Amino acid sequence: MTTIAVYAFAAVAEIAGCFAVWAVLRLDASRWWLAAGLVSLVIFAMALTRVDAEFAGRAYAAYGGVYILASLLWMWGAEGMRPDRFDLVGAGLCLAGAAVILWSPRPA
Repeated sequence: MTTIAVYAFAAVAEIAGCFAVWAVLRLDASRWWLAAGLVSLVIFAMALTRVDAEFAGRAYAAYGGVYILASLLWMWGAEGMRPDRFDLVGAGLCLAGAAVILWSPRPA
C-alpha cells in the first residue's frame, strides 16, 4: 500500500471509531457502537505502523494533515454539512505541511 492509501485507510478507521463514541454520548446511540468503535480504533493504530517513515512521530505528524481533510469529508458525507472555503483552505495548508514533513529530503 502506498503512504497516501495507508493514511486514507487509517483516517477512515480513526474517524469511524471516534464517531462511534460521539454517537453514543451525543446522539444516544446504543452502547454497542462502542465495541465497533474500539475495533475501528485498533485498526487505525495498526494501519499507521504501515507508513513508510523512519520515525513514528514523523508518520503521526504527517498523518495529521490527511486526518483533517478526511474529517471534513466525513462532515460532508456522513453529517451533511458541506465544508466552507475556510475549511478547504485550512485543509490545504495542513496537507502542504504534511507533505513537507513526510517527503522533504533529509541527510542520511
